[in-house]
Amino acid sequence: MSGAERTGFGRVNPPSRRVLAADEAIALLRSRNAQPASILGHGNGRSYGDSCLNGRGWVADMKSMNRILTFDPDTGVLEAEAGVMLADIIAYAAPLGFFPPVVPGTEFVTLGGAIANDVHGKNHHRRGSFGRHVESMTILRSDGRVHRLIPLMSSRLFEATIGGMGMTGLILTATIRLMRVTSPDVVEQVTPFRDLREFFDLAPQADARNEYAVAWVDQLASGSDAGRGLLITGNHAPASATPPQGRGRPLRVPFQPPFTVLNRPVLTAFNAAYRWSKTRNGAPHRTGYRPFFFPLDGVRDWNLLYGPRGLYQHQSAVSEEAGPRAIPALLAAARDAGQGSFLTVLKRFGSLRSPGILSFPRAGYTLTLDFPNRGKRTLDLLARLDRITIDAGGAVNPYKDARMAAETFAASFPDWRIVEAARDPAFMSDFWARTAGKLAAREPMPAAAE
Repeated sequence: MSGAERTGFGRVNPPSRRVLAADEAIALLRSRNAQPASILGHGNGRSYGDSCLNGRGWVADMKSMNRILTFDPDTGVLEAEAGVMLADIIAYAAPLGFFPPVVPGTEFVTLGGAIANDVHGKNHHRRGSFGRHVESMTILRSDGRVHRLIPLMSSRLFEATIGGMGMTGLILTATIRLMRVTSPDVVEQVTPFRDLREFFDLAPQADARNEYAVAWVDQLASGSDAGRGLLITGNHAPASATPPQGRGRPLRVPFQPPFTVLNRPVLTAFNAAYRWSKTRNGAPHRTGYRPFFFPLDGVRDWNLLYGPRGLYQHQSAVSEEAGPRAIPALLAAARDAGQGSFLTVLKRFGSLRSPGILSFPRAGYTLTLDFPNRGKRTLDLLARLDRITIDAGGAVNPYKDARMAAETFAASFPDWRIVEAARDPAFMSDFWARTAGKLAAREPMPAAAE
């Protein structure tokens, strides 16, 4: 058995204490004998809530399955085990002129986790979500068989696995297609906007002209400054003989403080410093891929700054039409509740659809907020943010969630029953039990998918 307990990145849900090494989990599933009551694959635990936890059963630590198996430098097609980190794929492929077509906000996620959550990045308008670039995968189910999933040939199970949060079986390997780049570095441009109205005017143009686009919003600003922020765009830089820029050795939060240090004065100072640092060089400038794509990875264990009660993250997605109404309402709700968000990120999703049934991105806008856990006060705010999102016809991101009601999940993902029908009966997570599990108990389910 593997050693320490496993937690979600937000650290608000009880940890999973029963952990199997990958080879132990695989042996159990292959044998079809003495299988645990329930099991769940666990990557690097970067999901904020409980979609990566299984307090009632076991989790399988997949990080030891971390080999890159094959790579075709002519096509960019790479095959790897599910436990390999995106950081390792980048380190391997970037010198050869390739880069993952989609990366989330951290490079410390496993390949299996990127597939199970169908992660998205700053270029959804150009490349869609991660699942669009998966060409095949193998999963081990509790029937003891390894199933090779290919779009069209095994469409229902493939579609349920992309974004299915680990419910269809243990992902063992995957084949993905990387994109060719001139350099992993990025030419970054920062454009301040005065308010959200100006952002909504700028965003479509930014998407049309750039591979990457994301906005930072000063969530604490009020009055005439409400909604101000920075639109950050980028494209891969030209080839250069100069090695990619680094940022030196990452900092590390050495211990968990006894209380959250991210209070309003600290957040106000941080927002001012961040705005100054990003706008002091107004011209387009070359930057390394790590500070552009993964800024928070520069401070290891930064989530400890939220103190022993952890943090909640809320990510919503609403349509293009609803965005100009819903986004200001979400920000106002947080301000009215007196809750400050450390980093507030606003992006525009494109119309490229994922093969994943439970894929979160949809055409429109997505807003991400995170809050220190202050108990009922924070939970009441999160419920309010859920209502604003659902009333606008939107969705709440499940792999960023630690507490949404089953009804919120159903309203966000009306096709959840298809994934429940495809779910391997031996696989379960705390998230699935408290949402789809409760819903499934109330109604008959369709026949299982093959």
